[in-house]
Amino acid sequence: MDLRQARTFVTVAELGTVSKAALRLRIAQPALSRQISNLEQELGLKLFDRVGRRLLLTGEGEQILGDCRGLLNHASAVRERALLLRQGDSGVLRIAASPQLIESAMSGFLRQYARRFPRVQVMLTEALGWPEIVDLLERGEVHLGQNLTHALRPDDHQFSCLPLESVDLLAASAKAIVLGQSSVVDIAALAPHPLLLLTTGFVFRRTFDAACRLAGIAPRILFESRAPHTLLAMAESGHGVAIIPSSLRTQRYALQIVGLSYEGKRLREPLAIFWQRQRPLPHYATAFCEMFASYLRDIFPITAPRRFNAAGATKRTER
Repeated sequence: MDLRQARTFVTVAELGTVSKAALRLRIAQPALSRQISNLEQELGLKLFDRVGRRLLLTGEGEQILGDCRGLLNHASAVRERALLLRQGDSGVLRIAASPQLIESAMSGFLRQYARRFPRVQVMLTEALGWPEIVDLLERGEVHLGQNLTHALRPDDHQFSCLPLESVDLLAASAKAIVLGQSSVVDIAALAPHPLLLLTTGFVFRRTFDAACRLAGIAPRILFESRAPHTLLAMAESGHGVAIIPSSLRTQRYALQIVGLSYEGKRLREPLAIFWQRQRPLPHYATAFCEMFASYLRDIFPITAPRRFNAAGATKRTER
């Protein structure tokens, strides 16, 4: 097997048809089909089953797919290392992060980073969950991916990470909804209220669900969204209590916000920035991680608990 065959096999497996793969690889369909046929003969395995116009991986093909991706990643790593040795502190840095952290933190940090590395072009990709980030990292489409530390299983040795600041779970509501008197309330206080939640693809949502199970409460879910600002708008209009991360900007909404706890412990998740162990990072990527960690220490939390005062305005409370 050579790299060309491996790339062809992976592309067909991902796109599902010879025509799409040929278009992406810019080769004729007959030539691509011959490459797949030659690869199957060389390996002595049937890699695809044809279902209509689609090609579906066989069981053996699924196992070979992981090995081929690894082979292509290793080849890409060698090329990147050579490129880094030639370029020094110039090049492109590709990063996947949540829309919320891009808005609240990276948008301000990038100017600071650009002053240190003016010859590095940072390219951001929005990613809404860990599976999407893993896919981008495995494909080599990004150098770094931001998510929660707990998104990575303890037995997963494919990625390294640098811990960042922790993000608290907060409850945001209109003035008419009373959630106790302190800046932090127990999760059980949410039981009577309709809730506005992120979808289950978010690790924060899974953290909240786990805390509800431990507290023995069944949340009254009114609305779920992939867009946290939609939850804030619904909460401001009095539809319920929005459960949001403290990394979200909320200043333009008239909301009271409290922290959440369970048995006296704040509900929080540490952030991290991830990269593939086998992929060499350029110096400017390592510097990005260290500088971003320092920047977050200065600006976090983006949103802290706040209450309405007598005049109806919100006032930040002590954490």
